[in-house]
Amino acid sequence: MDIVETFSPPSPAEMAGRLARVQMQMEAEGLAAYVTVMPSNILWLTNFANFIHERPFILVVPASGAPRFVIPRLEVDHVLSRHVGALDLCAYREFPAPEGGRWQDRLADTLPAAGRVGVESMLPHAIAAEIGDHAVASDLVETLRQVKSSYELGRIAYGCRLKCEAHDRLLAEARAGFSQSEVNATIGREVFSKMVADNPSVNPYATSIMTLVQNADVSHDPHNFTDLDIRMKEGGPHVTVFNSVINGYGAEVERTFFINHVPEVAKAPFETMLQARRMVFEGLKPGVVLQDLDRAVIDFFEGQGYGDNVIHRAGHGMGVTAHEGPYIADGDDTVAQAGMVFSLEPGIYFPGLGGFRFSDTAVVTETGVKALTHGPETLEDLTL
Repeated sequence: MDIVETFSPPSPAEMAGRLARVQMQMEAEGLAAYVTVMPSNILWLTNFANFIHERPFILVVPASGAPRFVIPRLEVDHVLSRHVGALDLCAYREFPAPEGGRWQDRLADTLPAAGRVGVESMLPHAIAAEIGDHAVASDLVETLRQVKSSYELGRIAYGCRLKCEAHDRLLAEARAGFSQSEVNATIGREVFSKMVADNPSVNPYATSIMTLVQNADVSHDPHNFTDLDIRMKEGGPHVTVFNSVINGYGAEVERTFFINHVPEVAKAPFETMLQARRMVFEGLKPGVVLQDLDRAVIDFFEGQGYGDNVIHRAGHGMGVTAHEGPYIADGDDTVAQAGMVFSLEPGIYFPGLGGFRFSDTAVVTETGVKALTHGPETLEDLTL
């Protein structure tokens, strides 16, 4: 699979292709319209990035023709400056507003007079209530997002390269006493600078750069980043958390590493984690049911005596966010297809010792997977 890096915005043709796929699926499901408010779905369909607040952004996709975007009037110029592809704007006055100028009024203007209206399963109740009995749950947009176009793979590959360059620098500079605030001020800032140098019109609403490191005190708790003054220490395990959205597309690379020496008690969990990682890389291919792969990893960890130390799935989807479906998780019966992109990250965690996890971003090919990120892979190379 050849992937050509790009940081350019999507073309009108790319966006028209996405809309055509959505409307084709709507026809298959017998939908007269589809309503989404999830920022990730709106970004994928319009190239406009918003955030959720009291002024709703509601995208209504009709059975044919341009999507209709219900937005606050104050955001009209903002949308016009960012969106790509066909889009009809339906602006409401403000929130709140008197009857006739509310978002509810503009939503009513955009909905069909009859027929079923598909709505994402996470649609807020206030919006679903306005649609009423015509609403039927369907996550068709998120499902269509799962298989990436060549353009999307190029955007993801670009972000992965920037993250790997930053990650390589972190490992080269790792030392006892190196603090999270210093990492943010140097390595994190460098990622942003490179991105802006390539594309000065980067969208901050579609960008979230994380260059995080956990030491052994907290690495058993994968999402604990509460201390900006946390510092690297002798020994380990330390875990890097380089998960970012680079101007609208996700990238992730992570490693477990040690400084100057490896505690004896950490060697067996580290090697067991590596074996599970190999299972995922070797097992993920078109036709594999994702939950079967995760279940195999869980069974392996349990067989090694680490069943109680598994606290998350073996991977998750990557796309216009850095954390989305489908999931390499027990409970997700999605069948892997070429063009899907995942983080591959089985891990095990021990309070009082620390966490053990690698993560790489990889795309499913016709025969297996192709890693889009890289990093050291042996205990020797990760003893810094």
